[in-house]
Amino acid sequence: MDTGTNTRCMPRFRLLEPNQIQRLHQAALRVLEETGVQVLHHEALELLAGHGARVTDGKTARIPSYLVEEAIASAPSNVVVFDRNGVPAMELGGRRSYFGTGTDLPKTIDLETREHRDTVEDDVHRSTRLSDALPNIDFIGSYGLPRDVPPGLHYIRNFQILAEGSVKPIFFTAESEADLRIILDMAEAVAGGPEDLAARPFLIHYSEPVSPLTHSEEAVAKLMACARSRVPVNYTPAMLAGSTGPVTLAGAVVTATAEALSGLVIHQLTNKGAPVISGFAATSMDMLRATVSYTSPEFRLTHSACADLFHHYGIPMWGTAGCSDAQFPDLQSGAEYGFTLLNAALDGANLIHDCGYVGQGFVASPEMIVFADEVIGYVKRYMKGFELDPEHLALDVIQGVGPGGHFLGEKHTLDLFQGEHWRPGLFNRENLPNWTRDGRKTMTERLLHRTREILDTHEPAPLSEATLDALSRIWNDTKARKGEK
Repeated sequence: MDTGTNTRCMPRFRLLEPNQIQRLHQAALRVLEETGVQVLHHEALELLAGHGARVTDGKTARIPSYLVEEAIASAPSNVVVFDRNGVPAMELGGRRSYFGTGTDLPKTIDLETREHRDTVEDDVHRSTRLSDALPNIDFIGSYGLPRDVPPGLHYIRNFQILAEGSVKPIFFTAESEADLRIILDMAEAVAGGPEDLAARPFLIHYSEPVSPLTHSEEAVAKLMACARSRVPVNYTPAMLAGSTGPVTLAGAVVTATAEALSGLVIHQLTNKGAPVISGFAATSMDMLRATVSYTSPEFRLTHSACADLFHHYGIPMWGTAGCSDAQFPDLQSGAEYGFTLLNAALDGANLIHDCGYVGQGFVASPEMIVFADEVIGYVKRYMKGFELDPEHLALDVIQGVGPGGHFLGEKHTLDLFQGEHWRPGLFNRENLPNWTRDGRKTMTERLLHRTREILDTHEPAPLSEATLDALSRIWNDTKARKGEK
């Protein structure tokens, strides 16, 4: 056998042909050169003008294609994100996929009452504990906007909870550059200082422009601050096709690509080579209901197009999956979680967030984080494929067993079955008599039981007392300052 041959069979998917990638790319460059983007940040506008962009009306920048190509070339193709202990946790790039939870949900489905209610601080603690315990959740988001935290302090308090409650990388939002600076102060306290944080970042900031084709003052301020600090930033437009973007999928992809690439230019002009995750979301508006669809087939098509474009650029890309338009965990949410998670993995999206979302991105469901973990395990096994080397072809074993035999007692079976076959933690594989004997528990019942069990038993690794004290001082000082205002 030729040992130089790749022996691993792996699933592969691609939507766009090379000529189609070029057509979309050239269309986006044309939008940037001819239509331009609004940049509502004076320093960024001057930076663009100083490097050849044509600025008119004091806010619109028409960006030449060479600036875009230079930004694509200078952006790193691989971004390593560490855990809280400084151990590499995610290598964002290529077609490597990592999955995590989302951010900023105003509503939560209560685990006990099963009713929708406002998100509160305890929900952020719970989601952090769940995410820390679940093996297939690779990073954690801030989950919700707790109503019982004073306005203007949500994002800072959320980050403190996440940093104290899990060792996993943190995906976070901030209201303003001032909030971002406080959060980075907290992160530096955890990492050991600004140099340590820049060398081993354990966090990714999420910010976005305003569709269509507008970069707000606060979004750009945060983008540039992350570039200067060399803290990874995920700067991606979230477009609504038919509302904040063209109704056609091709038009939405072109506009969103122009938005993403113009943000990339600003970021790389601020600090060439600084770590960035790019891409876009171009979902559709339901024209009959005027609602956002998080899981429409159109969104998944534009997601795949985004993946092909940003793999072509060689830039780590953001993705979304593990979410549902259903308002409650049910058969619809299960189907949408399964499809979106598999689709995002087949796309080769790198930083896949939103696990735990229902209600079109407005409602959080703690048990659906646990459900997502189960589905991700399934998807990761599928994406792993299988080997065709001599050991896995098993010709000697087949010869030894022969016709009419069985393989249960073979050493080959004992040695390899655990690595070869995925075993579910929640999905039912019992036959009918055993399932009946064990109480006829449905998936929903098993899911709720497992969620409550994790919350009752899991203890995240603690931070040192000195670090906890430092975070507490920053939080208390921030509350005092904001309270005075």
